[in-house]
Amino acid sequence: MPKFIPLSVPSLKGRELEYVTHAIKTEWVSSGGAYVTEFEEKLAQYVNVKGAVSCQNGTAGLHVALRVSGIEANDMVLVPTLTFIAAVNPVAYVGAEPVFIDCDESLCMDPIKLEHFCKNECDMVDDQLIHRVTKKRVKAIIVVHVFGNMADMIEIMRIATEYKLKVIEDATEAIGTYYTSGVYKGKYAGTIGNVGVYSFNGNKIITTGGGGMIVSNDEAVLSLSKHLTTQAKIDEVYYEHDMIGYNYRMTNIQAGIGIAQLEQLEAFIEIKEKNYLRYKAAIDQIEGLSLFPFREDIRANYWFYSLYCEETFPKSRDEMITELQANQIQTRPIWGLISKQKPYKECFKSTLENAEKYWQHIVNVPCSTNLSNEDIAYVIQCLVNMASH
Repeated sequence: MPKFIPLSVPSLKGRELEYVTHAIKTEWVSSGGAYVTEFEEKLAQYVNVKGAVSCQNGTAGLHVALRVSGIEANDMVLVPTLTFIAAVNPVAYVGAEPVFIDCDESLCMDPIKLEHFCKNECDMVDDQLIHRVTKKRVKAIIVVHVFGNMADMIEIMRIATEYKLKVIEDATEAIGTYYTSGVYKGKYAGTIGNVGVYSFNGNKIITTGGGGMIVSNDEAVLSLSKHLTTQAKIDEVYYEHDMIGYNYRMTNIQAGIGIAQLEQLEAFIEIKEKNYLRYKAAIDQIEGLSLFPFREDIRANYWFYSLYCEETFPKSRDEMITELQANQIQTRPIWGLISKQKPYKECFKSTLENAEKYWQHIVNVPCSTNLSNEDIAYVIQCLVNMASH
């Protein structure tokens, strides 16, 4: 029996143990400690923003991002349907209503469908975008940079400016991805909108086990984010609070792991790209299969590798997943569309033909940074075998 090849697991071969050991020896293991501040500063420097605020996970970061963006109960927020549900649930946390927008060929939000909704289903009234049916205010867009690709931020930011919408970038999958040309050349995913959020979950390109980061170039956003993530405390001695805040702080141990991971991020991206290209060269030769490309105007972080199964391929998506699992290869379909999930079935949505198509045909294959050439060759051989049956 071949060894099990997981979908995406972390690589902890840097200075993680050194930093964690230091945190334990000095007994700074909770949310206080120098590593938290250092991680925030180093990440802000890496993506070239004014500041960063650490938090417990990407979901917490998005929750706070909505709060600092002024999203309130009964507002509407434009979100993708093709994403992980954690990108949408925070909209419900603040009592707002998501509106689901289709994806384009990048798997990210389709700016054409986005603009169509704003132009044809809403009206500008006193500098606010008002939904014609519900009369609710449409106040923000959550853009998800799917699998390390980059959404069309040029068009999305143009639309947001025209319709006075805040832009929250869910860059939880895309740390390290940046534009290489155009008006946003050199700008990292998460740094173009009003506020951005990263995730360091165990399956991400860098991890702290759990954890997230809020980034912005707006000092007021950063200050309020810090306030909200630390229980909105205004007096450290007498425990006075001026708002409803959250215990969303990152621990010093997590931050120590994060610093060590950040030190390796560029090396991880280099490995991810090489492995992606190995997969692609082989999969291009298999009839009925293709590997999803990344935008040509970006340096992607190549987080996930998405296999597209054509109708001509002998196996369906689900048959492929089952057969690969039998061969000790872990794969996953793309997420179930959020607009079809029970809590969101009645929400407004654009036409979703692209998302429906990709949902039916995409399989994510192993992409960990510790994949060996032999692992990749074995996955490819299993795909070749399926193609010949």
